[in-house]
Amino acid sequence: MSGTSADGTEGVLLLHGIARRAASLRPLERRLTRAGYVTLNLDYPARRLGLADIAEAIAPTVAAFGEDVTRLHIVTHSMGGLVARVLLARRRPDNLGRVVMLGPPNGGSEIADALHRFAAYRRFFGPAGAELGTERGAAQARLFGRVDYPLGIIAGSRSLYPLASLLLLPGPNDGRVTVTRTRLDGMTGHIVLPAAHPTMMWNRCAAAETLHFLREGRFGGR
Repeated sequence: MSGTSADGTEGVLLLHGIARRAASLRPLERRLTRAGYVTLNLDYPARRLGLADIAEAIAPTVAAFGEDVTRLHIVTHSMGGLVARVLLARRRPDNLGRVVMLGPPNGGSEIADALHRFAAYRRFFGPAGAELGTERGAAQARLFGRVDYPLGIIAGSRSLYPLASLLLLPGPNDGRVTVTRTRLDGMTGHIVLPAAHPTMMWNRCAAAETLHFLREGRFGGR
């Protein structure tokens, strides 16, 4: 975990994806810091717990960080977006600002559908991996809550996995999530960039659009 805080300053919580660590968001974190935000870039047990338990585990740290900033924004990559949705449904801070999600599997992923039947996938990705499929019931709808906060979503349209994209993902995709399944009812803005899922958080255009949304509440020019 890395984090700094200061009175009168806006803060950004960063949440990484399921097979990543906080270090994967360090370049984006540095960009945010240079722009004047203080950051909390959390490592969390992405492959050991389910989404609800992950949200509960990080909630006290997030709450403490939020008390030291005027507004608490959230920036996520991949499954981090689902963690953020659960956190906001259960422990929404009073000073919540804006939320930006990069490549979120909001509608699940057909890749998870295909791989979940394999024991190796279940062992590696754990309980949260089982929640990344496209079949969503009423219980998960309640878990995620509804979007009634400023939310910008950045989807990718390039793939590092051409075979998986061709065989498993219908329509434009980033190699792991289709553009369609990144969308959410209630979102404020949605853009598609020529970026791949595993490297989207290092994409300069994605970083610039993230900053623009945090500042203006909309994406810039796309």
